[in-house]
Amino acid sequence: MKIFRRFFTIINWQTLVIAALSVASTALCIRYKFEAEFPLTLVATAVIFPIVFSIGGAYKRREAALKEYAAIKGYLRAIYLVSRDWLDKPKPENAGKMKNIIHDLFTNVRTLFVSPIEDLPKNEEAVYTDFSKISKYIKHELREEGLSSGECSRTNQYLQKMMISFESMKHIYQYRTPKTLRAFSSFFIKIMPIVYGPYFAFKAESMSWGLEYVIPVLLTMILVSLENIQEHLENPFDQVGEDDIVFNVEKFVDNLNR
Repeated sequence: MKIFRRFFTIINWQTLVIAALSVASTALCIRYKFEAEFPLTLVATAVIFPIVFSIGGAYKRREAALKEYAAIKGYLRAIYLVSRDWLDKPKPENAGKMKNIIHDLFTNVRTLFVSPIEDLPKNEEAVYTDFSKISKYIKHELREEGLSSGECSRTNQYLQKMMISFESMKHIYQYRTPKTLRAFSSFFIKIMPIVYGPYFAFKAESMSWGLEYVIPVLLTMILVSLENIQEHLENPFDQVGEDDIVFNVEKFVDNLNR
């Protein structure tokens, strides 16, 4: 079921390992009476604030990528409609040619963003080859077939804006939220439930038997889940998380004539 798949995207082996270590730390502290009342503000300062900041930054990056993705689709559709509707006597094969170029471009864009970043130079070259094909199409199939220079200029502006949107998406793909901040929060997420063993042992005196181990497990689940959410949002193109951007190339191309 979908709800269980989503659950296991944020609860993984790392959650189990850290939870087991935090329970072991708590059990040892209870046995040897090693107790201390640590302030919980340390958790908020060292973990909650940095990870929530990172999640907010990653979410904004995803929303920006969605905006540019929508712009690319809009400009591609606009150029296709120019090739189909703006000429007095359009050649049927020209619209089909434009459709094939759009399919190749969109496919190469998808390949670039879902591939490892090491493949960027090769994949980027394929995308700009398709941009060049659109530019030549505007010059030959549109202008030489009777489209006015002003309308050709406007169509070329669609291409220019589409390339700007592509570059914006590419930068989101290349750059992440601050690595040092993520490393800082990740370090404390892993050690905080274990270090807080003396605090859990101190609180165990006022709890029924067995409940003293619920708090370290819950704390671990909360902190590690937040880190996993941030990691899934970090790259909105990798097709791993539930909130990734999906490139529906075939559906988009099939809907061009509608």
